[in-house]
Amino acid sequence: MSSSPRSARTAPLPRRAGRHLRRALGRRRTVQRREPLARPVDRARSRAWLVAGLALVVGLAGVVTAAVLGYRAAGRTAESERGRLHRTEALVLGKLRTEETGAGRWSGGYQKRTDTSVSWTTPEGLARTGTVEAPRSTANGSTIVLWVDDDGRPATAPATRLGLTVGAVCVGLAGSATLSALIGGALALRLRFLERRADRAWERSWAHWEPRWSGRTSQPQDD
Repeated sequence: MSSSPRSARTAPLPRRAGRHLRRALGRRRTVQRREPLARPVDRARSRAWLVAGLALVVGLAGVVTAAVLGYRAAGRTAESERGRLHRTEALVLGKLRTEETGAGRWSGGYQKRTDTSVSWTTPEGLARTGTVEAPRSTANGSTIVLWVDDDGRPATAPATRLGLTVGAVCVGLAGSATLSALIGGALALRLRFLERRADRAWERSWAHWEPRWSGRTSQPQDD
């Protein structure tokens, strides 16, 4: 009873990873015993991939850590701002004309927000009138949300948790993309250099052995 030829079995991932690690660390005896055709340039390629992988892992960990620390610092700043800022409602008195604000027709015609005259009450209960930016669609006589400081002056609204999260994610993604591009570029340059070195070595070896294989030289062949 004939048996069909068995296909070569692929080595498990841990064994392949260990093989690359041993090659990258320079354990030549183990590599030469199991992989007799491994060249120094092959071990150099493995080391290049290993260094790039380790640099990517360490760099990504650093980027994530920096993004988390930045998120926490921004959160503490936002909490402190909420402690000294007050949320109130302001009555819209009317939008200022372009001539009154000093803005050009282009800046006033295409912006979604415009200078608006509003009145509000300070934390001490005093009535004040001033100019703030409001959506252009805001109608006269309506109310808008206004943040003021302890003195009753308009202030920038504190950052929300959603805004902080989006900012941290964007910073992390930008840092990860930049780091990956730098490491990938360095790895590509290293591999190209090794490929050129391998080509030069192959050309030298071919120039040395080809005349003997082809019989174009009278020198005896080495065993």
